[in-house]
Amino acid sequence: MKHPSDPNAQLPETLETPEASRRRVLQMLGVAGLAGLPAWSFGQPTASVNTTKLAVTDTEVTVGQLHSSTGTMAISETGSIQAEQLAIDEINAMGGILGRKIKVIKEDGASDWPTFAEKSKKLLINDRCAAVFGCWTSASRKAVLPVFEKENGLLYYPTFYEGLEQSKNVIYTGQEATQQILYSLDWAQKEKKAKTFFLIGSDYIWPRTSMKIARKHVENFQKGKIVGEEYYPLGSTNFGSLVNKIKLQKPDVIFAAVVGGSNVAFYKALKAAGITGDKQTLVTLSVTEDEMTGVGGENFAGFYSSMKYFQTLDNPNNKKFVAAFKAKYGKDAVIGDVTQAGYLGPWLWKAAVEKAKSFDVDKVVAASRTGIELTTAPEGYVKLDPNHHLWSKSRIAMGMPDGTFKVVAESPELIKPDPFPKGYQ
Repeated sequence: MKHPSDPNAQLPETLETPEASRRRVLQMLGVAGLAGLPAWSFGQPTASVNTTKLAVTDTEVTVGQLHSSTGTMAISETGSIQAEQLAIDEINAMGGILGRKIKVIKEDGASDWPTFAEKSKKLLINDRCAAVFGCWTSASRKAVLPVFEKENGLLYYPTFYEGLEQSKNVIYTGQEATQQILYSLDWAQKEKKAKTFFLIGSDYIWPRTSMKIARKHVENFQKGKIVGEEYYPLGSTNFGSLVNKIKLQKPDVIFAAVVGGSNVAFYKALKAAGITGDKQTLVTLSVTEDEMTGVGGENFAGFYSSMKYFQTLDNPNNKKFVAAFKAKYGKDAVIGDVTQAGYLGPWLWKAAVEKAKSFDVDKVVAASRTGIELTTAPEGYVKLDPNHHLWSKSRIAMGMPDGTFKVVAESPELIKPDPFPKGYQ
């Protein structure tokens, strides 16, 4: 048997020469660099990146998805499910987060708010998810919020909403009221010389609060007039009486926040009554490319939508995103505002976790308040404000007969999120 000092001697498998050790470390660092991850993210012990008993192992971190894949809201939420999964797949292909691949547990809120609350308890208490990407309606968000705050969970919420909320446990990746509602009303006043508005919404918290904000802006700041205000239960398909009221009042602008499957019946009813985009200005807060698949371009053509994102945006980030989305979900797949905002969630979480060097919710939240930004967002550059909302641009787009949108107006700069605007509460 050769002595260990003999240069030709073989070392036992459990030992490693200094040169081999150096080579292994360099290889590991190289992999980290290629994956776009900080070198320190590899090899960090789980005990140091997870001190609160989340579902994190040496190789995996578990997150939840909580959307409506069934019920009246499925038409709107399916895109978010797809976009969040696409982002997670892309992150995993890069090596994951802190060297750990993301595992997803999907739950269906079924367009029912109590169901959302129950499913959120399961994801946080039973599954110990490090983050949850989910909800669409404000009613579903309000239903799960007490659960997330009690269990100290972290929710990434992708929908434009009424504002008037800020929680330590929620990151809002869609627009709040001052970014979407006020911009669109000011556009209508300036470009369409609008003085009278008819407000319409589905009957739950987001449309009602949004229209309350709209009424205050029109009456108190624009000195205009509200000539009608109507709300209809989720899933409603009978808009005959509403159409008659609109024809009677002849508003300069129909300002709408009808959601989910009700949009299909609403816009078909308008067209059947001769209320079309060439004769009537309509601005909606709730029709994206996702809803257009059901509404039909022929029923929405000439009407306007106020969003921060449209699939037709012409920038390199968006072209790459649209191509990846269609490659995964089919050439006929469409991408709406909330779909894109859903895509941002996993990337913002990744950035915050890596900045915090931890999956612990409190540490991730603290990191999120330090200026997390995304230069690769499909909508363009965005940054996260300490109030947990995104700085983003606002855009107005006209519906086209083929179901796409043509952007006709855009805020010149990113709009700072202001979830508690003075004079609107």
